Amino acid sequence: MSKNFYITTPIYYVNDVPHIGHAYTTVAADVTSRYRRMMGDRVFFLTGTDEHGQKVEKTAAAQGITPSELADRVVVRFRDLWKKLNISNQDFIRTTEPRHHNAVQALWKTVAEKGDIYQGEYEDWYCTPCETFLTELQLTGGKCPDCGRQPERLKEESYFFRMSRYGEKLLKHIEEHPDFIQPTSRRNEIVQFVRGGLKDLSISRTTFSWGIPVPGNSRHVVYVWFDALVNYLSALGYPGDQESFRAFWPADIHVIGKDILRFHAVYWPAFLMAADLPLPKQIFSHGWWTLKGEKMSKSKGNVVDPSAMVERYGADPFRYFLLREVPFGQDGDFSESALVGRFNSDLANDLGNLFSRVTAMLAKYCGGKTPAPSHEGKLKEKAEAVIRDVDRYMADLAFSRALQEIWGLINAANRFVDQQAPWALAKDPAQAGTLEHVMYDLVETLRIVTLLITPFMPDTGEKAASILGLAQGWCQRDLLSWGKTPEGRRISVAEPLFPRVEQTVPAEKTESQGRKKKTERPESEHNAAEEITIQDFARMDLRAGVIREAEAVPKSDRLIRLQVDIGGAEPRQVVAGIAQSYAPSDLVGKGVVVLANLKPTRLMGVESCGMVLAVEGEKGLVLLNMDGPVVPGKRVR
Repeated sequence: MSKNFYITTPIYYVNDVPHIGHAYTTVAADVTSRYRRMMGDRVFFLTGTDEHGQKVEKTAAAQGITPSELADRVVVRFRDLWKKLNISNQDFIRTTEPRHHNAVQALWKTVAEKGDIYQGEYEDWYCTPCETFLTELQLTGGKCPDCGRQPERLKEESYFFRMSRYGEKLLKHIEEHPDFIQPTSRRNEIVQFVRGGLKDLSISRTTFSWGIPVPGNSRHVVYVWFDALVNYLSALGYPGDQESFRAFWPADIHVIGKDILRFHAVYWPAFLMAADLPLPKQIFSHGWWTLKGEKMSKSKGNVVDPSAMVERYGADPFRYFLLREVPFGQDGDFSESALVGRFNSDLANDLGNLFSRVTAMLAKYCGGKTPAPSHEGKLKEKAEAVIRDVDRYMADLAFSRALQEIWGLINAANRFVDQQAPWALAKDPAQAGTLEHVMYDLVETLRIVTLLITPFMPDTGEKAASILGLAQGWCQRDLLSWGKTPEGRRISVAEPLFPRVEQTVPAEKTESQGRKKKTERPESEHNAAEEITIQDFARMDLRAGVIREAEAVPKSDRLIRLQVDIGGAEPRQVVAGIAQSYAPSDLVGKGVVVLANLKPTRLMGVESCGMVLAVEGEKGLVLLNMDGPVVPGKRVR
């Protein structure tokens, strides 16, 4: 059943140029929006810019322009980047718009009428870059705990919001709605913060003028976070357009970076509670991208320009890399070499090669037209399982897991080509029916893959749909099931979707190239290998397995062909060089660790789709196993 679905990014501060963090958040929200539209939902996807505050006023003054001129200049950069990245937002809100101005003042009046705003005097620390009020206890060595800069001591007349009233109510809401703050680690962080006690919050300033005036006292401007957060309401027409507001509020998901979690998961719910408005259903806080393990910063010169990445590699490969490389919610280390690796391996070799070989064989063996539908077979079962799993992962914003499942189907189709060998079937007239079934299964798999990748890579999806001859309206829930390709549809021969690329800038410097050489250490088995990051390890799909069948590979005194249960619909065939350590009969039922996402290869003419892990023992190779019973398919962590 379709429903209204409201998703937001933060509004981005115009004191900075768009960077990879902005792109990451917005691409994630866009992919979710596109997927929900494909599922039939009526989606409202909002992004925009935060244009008020002392930082903007100071920066504009330093450049000899007005704050409004600065905002207009920077907004263009955001809009241009979203166009390059194929972002499909319904609205772009600016906090300098009259509709937002009216909404902020309306919310202020509502909260004030409840007695939750009072006038007093603020005296403590304030970090202008973070727009954050700080107490002495919150400082780290006298510096802001978030940005490390020196805050300024403020003493000024201020309006305060009675946030202290809402701590227990907020904790109760979090307890009753465990998905309200995700991932779990972020929820725990907020719970700990709230349990420490909430203090009333200063929500106005008098030391600058670039902001929305406080109703009834124009000497004060509204604190930038009370101002900015209201954008989620003002874009829906609050308080005037009640039809639009009732249709989409509360928001289904606020997608944010972890640096602004407290503002969204503490301040914002408290403001809404004070106004008797429903709270958003979920706040999802993702991690940061680092570069060589360090947080990106203009002062360090280690920023990644998303526009440059799009120009070098295209929007779709960049979008794919951002959401495939690192589990959403965790920090990730950006590497252009890793992006190129994903491009050539996942996109060119796996996806692009599948389209090229299937469409070429269809042209050669079936005249370029789809045969009669096939409603049975291993690819059908795999595709249906992947569709279910992708839907589950997309609901959790587990983008990397969803893509992993989609690529599992792509790799299964590539293996299916090798196993069924259409070129051999075509030589035998008695196998004509089998050949048609094989080719239909492959074309139908291409169609389902096309639907599943389109939210992530919309341009690629459109190209693939054109190759497959899909009609208008092809990207919708009703068509995301097996058997929807009719007999006789004309299929084009695919040009390479992703021609292989080389890295266009020098690779990351090695230690000897870029730094002073460290003191030499004796070479040992422990330190000889190159160090990897946790993200490198996360790319390895290590799974618990149980060997169900084992037999020697003919004409080899070293290889054994194994059928290993790793939790799928059927065992995984793995060829292992362990014959000198184990007899096949000794292996059946043995637990092993399998590298499941190793690219398939052929050993002595036998396909191997993985690797069992072993170490060199005193008398030969020894297989790694588990110390206790484990369900096949469980991930090694």
